[in-house]
Amino acid sequence: MLAHSTHAMQGKRDRALILLGMAGAFRRSELVALDVSDLAFTDKGLDVTIRRSKTDQEGQGYTVAIPTGESLRPVAAVKAWLDAAGLTDGPLFRPVNKGSAVSAERLTGWAVAKVIKGYAERAGLDAEEFSGHSLRAGFVTSAAERGADLNRIMDQTRHVDPRTVRKYIRRSERYRDHAGAGFL
Repeated sequence: MLAHSTHAMQGKRDRALILLGMAGAFRRSELVALDVSDLAFTDKGLDVTIRRSKTDQEGQGYTVAIPTGESLRPVAAVKAWLDAAGLTDGPLFRPVNKGSAVSAERLTGWAVAKVIKGYAERAGLDAEEFSGHSLRAGFVTSAAERGADLNRIMDQTRHVDPRTVRKYIRRSERYRDHAGAGFL
């Protein structure tokens, strides 16, 4: 999907949105609620503070670690977006108009879903199968496919019930160590 992003302002925003969303296993509501001040760049990556979420209605907050990465490089994508847009405060993800002007307003959760569906369609995928939730689900599925420990996955996703996470993992592992692999 990322192969279809451009170097234009909107492409930089979309790349940062998709990569940060997946790397942090964020809900779309968490992504659009982020402010620039919620980011802390470190020598190992990026600490992202979620001030409030679906499972943290009291607003105790939670810090999510985003590794620099060697392949997808989500931290570099966020830096590129911040630099290109000249953002130093306020909402992290904002609308970008056709003239590449960055709004002062906050991007909506609906807009995140639209971005994901648009990139899926450009990649030749069925856009109806994708949503803003695809970033979160994609993290769980990809981590499970690479053998990540369930507890470590839950640390990143902030799930409290392992049964919820296992729904994603089951989908990704249905062929791994298949009982019939040796004789079918």
